[in-house]
Amino acid sequence: MNKKLRILIVDDHPMTVDGYINVLSEEGFPGYELTFNKALNCKEAFEIITNKETKPDVAYLDLSLPPYPEEKIFSGLDLGILLRKTYPDCTIIFLTMHSESSLIERLIAATNPQGILCKSDIDIDEFVKAFHIIFGGQKHYSNKIQKSLKDRALDNFKLDSYDRQILMRLSEGIAKTNIPNYVPLSLDNITERIDNVKKLILKDESTDSNSDAALVEAVKKMGIL
Repeated sequence: MNKKLRILIVDDHPMTVDGYINVLSEEGFPGYELTFNKALNCKEAFEIITNKETKPDVAYLDLSLPPYPEEKIFSGLDLGILLRKTYPDCTIIFLTMHSESSLIERLIAATNPQGILCKSDIDIDEFVKAFHIIFGGQKHYSNKIQKSLKDRALDNFKLDSYDRQILMRLSEGIAKTNIPNYVPLSLDNITERIDNVKKLILKDESTDSNSDAALVEAVKKMGIL
């Protein structure tokens, strides 16, 4: 017997909602029977979320939605917070036209979503691909979202384009002594920059951990590379 997978789709454009439903329905997922609930505003979504009979396993949430002030639900973010509080195991995927890092960081901090997709970033194939990645247990952010987070990380650590080029060359396995062949700086300048980045990123690590390899591993985990 197939397991039911209940998917909530919230967007204030009916054609968009129906399009998402059609794409996922046509894709099919072996072993699962997909059932859909749709909402065009915060009130409709609130009523679905708070009804245990329509509890969603997966929720696609647009951010800009007609609000439901009576319940202090003003956006998809508020719906995401409600979902995470009510059903901690629900898979939350945000769909948005915005990719500002401050917004993305707020979404992540408030709801720990499994996915954030920039609408201008995806087509049908990417939409389906993202669902498979997330359904497989991994988090997925579309390209513009990833770039926004990387740029914010660079800003936070005050890393410039030369610092990033140096880190890229290190990550490619190029020895520090050979990096001047790729980056128009002296070896002394490159070494100084690497040491400064280590102080910023590996400041809480032991001296033995402050190797170039440890630095590369750290920046990869942070999404800078």
